[in-house]
This record gives sequence, C-alpha cells and structure tokens, in this order.
Amino acid sequence: MRLGIDAANLRAGGGVTHLAEILRAAQPQAHGFAQVIVWAGRETLAQLDEQSWLLKAPQALLNKALPYRVFWQRFRLAALARAAGCDVLFAPGGSIGGDFRPVVTMSRNLLPFEWPELRRYGVSWLTLKWLLLRAVQARAFQRADGVIFLTRHARNVVMQALPVAIERTAIIPHGIAGRFLRRPRAQAPMEQYSGTRPFRILYVSIVDLYKHQWHVVEAVDMLRAAGMPVVLELIGGAYSRALKRLNKVRARVDPHGQLVQYAGRVPYRELHARYGAADLCVFASSCENMPNILLEAMASGLPIACSNRGPMPEVLGDAGVYFDPEDARDIARALRELLDSAELRARLAQAAFQRVQIYSWSRCADETLSFLAATAAVRGRDVAARRSAAFSPETGR
Repeated sequence: MRLGIDAANLRAGGGVTHLAEILRAAQPQAHGFAQVIVWAGRETLAQLDEQSWLLKAPQALLNKALPYRVFWQRFRLAALARAAGCDVLFAPGGSIGGDFRPVVTMSRNLLPFEWPELRRYGVSWLTLKWLLLRAVQARAFQRADGVIFLTRHARNVVMQALPVAIERTAIIPHGIAGRFLRRPRAQAPMEQYSGTRPFRILYVSIVDLYKHQWHVVEAVDMLRAAGMPVVLELIGGAYSRALKRLNKVRARVDPHGQLVQYAGRVPYRELHARYGAADLCVFASSCENMPNILLEAMASGLPIACSNRGPMPEVLGDAGVYFDPEDARDIARALRELLDSAELRARLAQAAFQRVQIYSWSRCADETLSFLAATAAVRGRDVAARRSAAFSPETGR
C-alpha cells in the first residue's frame, strides 16, 4: 500500500513536531505500507528525517499564505493522491480538501468546541477565528473515514458537539522526546531553601486567557507572604489581552520583580534544561486537547501541581496534586501541600515519571499506522462489496 500525508496546514509548532516524530519512529512496512508520500511546504519537509520509504513532495503553493494552501487542498490534493496510487490519505492538520477517499484526519485543537472557554474572548476577531475553525473541523470530522483523537476527553467533547456521530475513531496520544526524560531527584525539606536559594516553581505555557498565569502569580504571592522562600518562572509567548492581565497582577504583587520571572518564548530545543533547573512544575490550563507540557513535566521528574480541568486528570492520574485553575487560594493550597512534604513530592514525582513511560513516539507511530492501514482495508472491502452488489448475473455487468 501507499500512504499519502497532507501536511498543508502543518507549518510550525506541535503539528510539525508530531509529524516529524512519528515518521522518525515509524516502521511502515510492518503495516503494509511500501511508501509514504508527504505533501508540504519546504520548511516543513526540511524538518523530516530522510527515510528510504519516505518521498518528500514539495508544493510551491504550500509556501504561501492560507488562501493558496486552501486552494491547493481543494483543487490539487486529490489528483496528486490518485496519481501517486495512494490507498489512504492522512490529514493530521484537521481539515480535508478535495474528494479523495479514504481519508483520516485528527482533532488537534479543542478550544473551538468548548463554549465556556470561547466566551472568554468575547466579541472579537479571535472568537470569529475559533468559530470558523470549529465549522471547518466539524465538517472534516463528519466527512472523514476515520478520526484520531489525542485523549478520551477530547473525543467526548467533540462527539457531543457534532450532530452526526463519527463511526471510526481512535485515541492515540502523542509521545515525549527522549531529551526530557530525567529521573526524579531527592527532595529536600523547605528548611533547606532560603531567600538566596529559593524553591523554584516553573510554569511553561503561552500566556492566554485559559492558562490563568495571573492566578498562579497570586497563589505564589500568598506562599511568599506565609514565609515560604519561593519564586515563579513563567515561560511562553503571549496573547496581548492575557499578557496585560498578567502584568497588572505582577505590578500589584511583585513591583520589584523578586517573585516572578517572565522569560517569554524559549526555543523548544532548550526547554528540557529549564525543567531540569526547576523544583516543581505547575500547570493551570482549563482547556487542553493533549497537554504536552504536562507530559514534559512528568518526564522531567518533577512534582506537579495541576489543573483539575479537561484531560489533565486523564493524563496525570494520581501522580499530582490538583486544583481549580480559576481559584488562586486553591492553587496556593495545592502548592503548599507539596511544599510542606518532601516525601509527597518525591512519591508523586516518581509516580509521574513512571506513568509518562507509556507516552512514547514509537507507540504513537505504531498505533497511527495501524489505524490508517485498517481504515484503508475497511474502505477497500466497502468498495468491493458495492461492486459485487452492482454486478448483474443476467447481463454480466
């Protein structure tokens, strides 16, 4: 068989990382695929490792703006897939163009399907963008021959939002890069920390309305007011409205910059070192599809205080202390619970590290290719059945 991959919408970030990692770990021949063809722009293709079975097919229109990419998907992709003899098309970007079948897509962004989270943005162009994305993805999910979800939570949310059930689905979570893996270290009691050697709390995530960094700042300020020598490091880019809210709280509780350090965006290749320098990770998001940052913290051997919303409990299990991400006092309570007990920190860090071992890219690649091969087989049987039903014994046609 031949597998085609439409990477038109994958240009940076987690989507490209996912594609690069599963192709790096993939053994397509084990699933009956002799060749994998990827259509993408030059920057995306440059991030894919060379493989004997991989054909990189650069497309000039995919180096251009969104309207050109939409045109390519709608009017060029199906013909290319047929000409290449593809048995199944994988569109991991979440949208589908053209009429090629069978096609499998992915649910990558849950925000458009969670109304409470969307309402945070009010009447804005960003809200319109999310609503348009919701319409595009809902249509794609209903047209697809199979849909891959990253968590059970994501599948439940999307399935409840669609008027028609999706027949073929799979839950295939992402993996974690090996460079993040770091065995948990010994945990020291708080008496060993001081103003000159503070306990370092790390929160990695874009500053956005559903990430609640300002509540985390207020919680850490409560701990400092209670005499605990803690500092908070925030890492991630920012949405302007959310950054203004964060800066307003920082100016009020930490005017001299002694409590909170905001590093802004840090290159992905450097993140593992930031986790390695931290003592604890906090994750306060209220909307996630697959919380990759949570996986990174688990792999880094850190004790974790975590939001009780979305798929976070599904991923972290009983290996963390949970809180309401919109309640600064509850965040402070969870952090205090960890800070007060070195034994609890050590036990939960070890449990999280053991739990994250199941999130491997080799497993992700194997399950993805298995689902794609099964979808191609089902489609092939359906076509054969229709041809058989259409055959007339009287006419021989």
